Formats: sequence, C-alpha cells, structure tokens
Amino acid sequence: MFSLKTKSLALLGSLMLGASAVMAQDSATLLDLLVRKGIVTDQEAEDLRADLSKENTAAMVSTSKGPNLDKLVINGRFQAQFVSLGTDISGTAADPATNQHAFLRRIYVGFKPTFGNGWSAFLNYDFAGSTFDAAYIEWTKSPELFVDVGFKKAPIGYEEYFISSGALKSIERSPITRFFVESNNGRRLGAGSYRQGVWVGGKQSNGLSYEFAVTNPEREESSAGAAGVGSAANNNFAYWGTLGYAKSIGGGALKVGGSLGILPDQGGKTLGAGNDLTVWSLYADYRLNDFSLMGEYFGSKNDHGVSATVDSESSGYWIQPSYRFGAYEGVVRYTYVDSDGRGVQTADGIRSAPSGGTMDKLSEWFIGLNWYILGNEAKHDVKFQAGYIMGESKDSITGASGPKAKTDGIRSMMQVNF
Repeated sequence: MFSLKTKSLALLGSLMLGASAVMAQDSATLLDLLVRKGIVTDQEAEDLRADLSKENTAAMVSTSKGPNLDKLVINGRFQAQFVSLGTDISGTAADPATNQHAFLRRIYVGFKPTFGNGWSAFLNYDFAGSTFDAAYIEWTKSPELFVDVGFKKAPIGYEEYFISSGALKSIERSPITRFFVESNNGRRLGAGSYRQGVWVGGKQSNGLSYEFAVTNPEREESSAGAAGVGSAANNNFAYWGTLGYAKSIGGGALKVGGSLGILPDQGGKTLGAGNDLTVWSLYADYRLNDFSLMGEYFGSKNDHGVSATVDSESSGYWIQPSYRFGAYEGVVRYTYVDSDGRGVQTADGIRSAPSGGTMDKLSEWFIGLNWYILGNEAKHDVKFQAGYIMGESKDSITGASGPKAKTDGIRSMMQVNF
C-alpha cells in the first residue's frame, strides 16, 4: 500500500509533466501543501519549483545545447538587511558602539544544467559575500539514491542543512547553530558549513531518509580554498551522517532525526594534531495547518577545547513556534548556548551584535513577524521580515558569575527569491 509521501510525490510528478500554465499553478499549490505537511523540505520545494518554472516557460537564455543537455535552470536570492543592535556590559560605562547599518546579506545567483541518465550539476555563488554556496556534480538513480561530488554544506544540523537561508522564519540561524558550524575563532567550533567531498543519500517511501558524506576536514568557502590541494595539517577526512523519519500524526506532519560529524584534528583551542572534534544534533519539526513547532539540541566532545590540558563538551538548543494568519506569520525563538568553559561572545552567536566580552553562556530571544508579499511560508518569492532581538551572555570563563553583557535591538530583511 502506497504511503502518503509516495502518493504525493507521484501526483507532483504527473503535474510537472504537464506544460500548461494551469498545470503549473496547480503544481505550485501542491508544493506549498507538501511543505506545510512536512513531506518535502523548504529547500527541496525551491528546487522543484525552479524546475517546474522552466518546464512551463519559454527559454530565456541561449546555451551550447549539446546533445546531452536537457535544460538549464537559473535561480537567485536577493536579501537586503538592516540591523540596529547595541550591547550593554555590566559594571562598565565603556560599552561598544551600537551597530546600526544596512547591508546586502546575500546575493545568490545559481545555475543548474540537467543532462540525461540522472546527471546534473549545480553552481550557486554569493556575490555579497564573494563566496561559493554550492558547486557540485550530481548523479541521481531515484529518490532513494543520489551521489554528489564537489563543494556543498556538510550534513550536520537541521536548521543549518535542511532549512534554506531563504526560508528561515527568524531571519538568521540560531546562536547555537552558528556557534557549532561557523568558523573556528578559538570559541566557535567550525564543525559544519561548507566542505569538499562526496555525499550519498536518499529518501525511502516509508518516510526514512539518510545522507552520509566524506569530506576534507576544514571548513572553506573561498574559491582559492576550494581549489587547494591540502597540506600536512589537513590531509585527512571528516565523516558525516544524518538520519531522519517523517510521519503524519494527528492531522499534521512530524519530522524527527539526528546528525553526527567526526572531525579528526579539527578540535582544540587552536587546530592541531590530536585535537579531535565530534559533534551531533537531534531535531524535531511538527506542522499542523498554520502552526509549526520545531527545535534542535546540539552536543559535542572537543579534545583540548578549553586549553592544552582541559577538554570541553559545548552544548545547547533552540526552540521555535510560529503561527501563520493570512499573509502574515508570527514567530518566537529561544536559544541557549553552554560553551563548557571554551568561551562565547555575543557576536559569535548573534550576527552583527557588538561583542560583550568572552563569557561561558549565551541566550537569545527573537520575536518577529513575516509578511509574505508574494507567496507564503512555503514559497518566499517576495517577503519582508522584522523582529526584536534580546540576548545575554554571562558567567566569565574564569568562573566568576557576576559579569554579564546584554544585546538588544531590531533586525529586518527584504527578500526576493526566484
């Protein structure tokens, strides 16, 4: 007997075969429904929608159109942000300057050529950050099996890997996600984001999904780094894996899963041989009509993460309920980070925040509103987001419990996605 997911994907496939504008509209509606039901992820819906658009629109570009090239899909994401964040450090009048500025957060332009026999490639470049977002070759046998070779994110963390940057309800990823995956600065772990290697994954009709990867150990984004040949300091591999399960429950859709990353020689206060790092996460995402509730827990084991003689086990979590009413959506997110003596600054977890000194723990509240001007929470064609941020770092890594730093202010973003 076919599962709901199998039936839905089969129906979506039949709709995508039709090339009329009416069929395209029906397919877009179905995609929105599949995302809300949790059957496909936000990122998968974006990929399918881009393919569908090209199937039902006259060609707008010229290509070499070799004998094996079926089509070329062009996609993009433009995000303009404004932030006004200030930090107040307890016990001192010399607070850092408020960060009040407008800037381009992302300017993505991507190309996806599709060939016969399951072969394709994807290049996505961020002109705002002058960095790659993805550059890989893919072979797909079926929904149950794909193989990617090249440059993309490591499969660690639900918010980091499975939620597109264009679909984030709280504008930026949570402080605990940033603390775990962004570059190692002696505090953050650098255990995620962009790597070069091989990925194998797929989805089963019973709701199970999997993905495993073997990559270079170091996090890298620049073209020079992606083209590098390594050295004695990084000629080894990092190993990644994620397992998930999706099921309809109580009229809604539930996703649960976990991920694991093993990074030899990528731990420590400073990177070095013998400083191994292991990270993991557990997540849940429940959606019922206009309501959603999602959250994730992170844990780690970091050899010499505090000093040459002291290890650390940094951990933390985020939880985020949201509710949609018409073209608007209210969202609240709470995040907690425990560095376990390694140290964390407000700027490490709260993007654009002035630093409040190195503390042991960090928490953040985000309260926001999303306006889906064109599209909805599953589509994100044109939207405006705004929210209030209130964060606090506390407990000096020396053991003193008095020092605190409080960050508060607003963040807003305008987005066009195609």
